[in-house]
Amino acid sequence: MPTPSIKTLFGRSIRSLREERGYSQEELAERAGLHRNYVGGIERGERNVGLENVAKLAKALKVRTRELFDSLP
Repeated sequence: MPTPSIKTLFGRSIRSLREERGYSQEELAERAGLHRNYVGGIERGERNVGLENVAKLAKALKVRTRELFDSLP
C-alpha cells in the first residue's frame, strides 16, 4: 500500500480536529471564512492549501498553526 500524500495526511489532521470539536464541515468552513466544498476537498486530500487558509483553519479550530502539522512526517 502506498504512503499517503502530505495533502491526505493534512486533511486527516483537519478532519480529526474538526470532529473533536463537534463541528460539521459547514460550521468549520463558516468559522474559517472558507467554502464548505473547499473544506471537504482539504479533508479528502484533494486541495493544496495555501498558508493564509492554513492560518484561517487553525484559528477556526482554536489551535496553533503548527498543531495542524503534528501528525505529518
